[in-house]
Amino acid sequence: MTYTPYHIVGAGRNSPWLITCDHAANIVPPELEASLGLPPEDMARHIAYDIGAAGVSRALGEALGAPVICSNFSRLVIDPNRGEDDPTLLMRLYDGSVIPANRKADAAEKERRLAAYYRPYHTALEELAARREDTVIVAVHSFTRQLRGRPERPWHIGILHAWDRRLSDPLITLLDAEPDLAVGRNQPYPGHLPGDCVDQHGLKHGRQNTLIELRSDLIETEETQAAWGARLAPMLEEALRRADV
Repeated sequence: MTYTPYHIVGAGRNSPWLITCDHAANIVPPELEASLGLPPEDMARHIAYDIGAAGVSRALGEALGAPVICSNFSRLVIDPNRGEDDPTLLMRLYDGSVIPANRKADAAEKERRLAAYYRPYHTALEELAARREDTVIVAVHSFTRQLRGRPERPWHIGILHAWDRRLSDPLITLLDAEPDLAVGRNQPYPGHLPGDCVDQHGLKHGRQNTLIELRSDLIETEETQAAWGARLAPMLEEALRRADV
């Protein structure tokens, strides 16, 4: 089977929604050193991909009748949710783990990975986003409950946004009304990173957008991923109705 740097699910779906999953896979393309020199236990950690995010993305896409685009390479190969000039594009150290294959990656290797994996993903994403004038981007990510040596994170879900809060504000209001959820605004990460995926395909085109961060231990199984997709879809639809009023 020929390797491709992304997967699209529901390419023919006609919906204003577009679901993106930048860190969907912990796959290392066959032309690179297997596992980037890391042990299997590191490639199974959050440092290599967003655990559970792909399953939630697919469930959301099905519930909203939306196309879903997922990366097909580990964030440690090259991070599609960074700008091309971001110093963390090729991570050499992440949450206590050194990535051996990246320590020796030079400018030529960075350019090769940009051309082979990063840019094809972004080109395909933009082609999907440009099909409609009213495209709304929902980026799905997950976060680990605790980084090594750091305090435990208290949130179940975080909603990240920059200055365009049209969708995020009503979505946070709806989530805050759920008695079983601890909701973070721009947690556990800041809501805007210049050159990130939402910046490139949402903010710079004036498209409504939001970024959902789910705690990974809550979405480890197919059942919990499907349940979160089913739970979030009607909230997103209601948030969009409120945003458009």
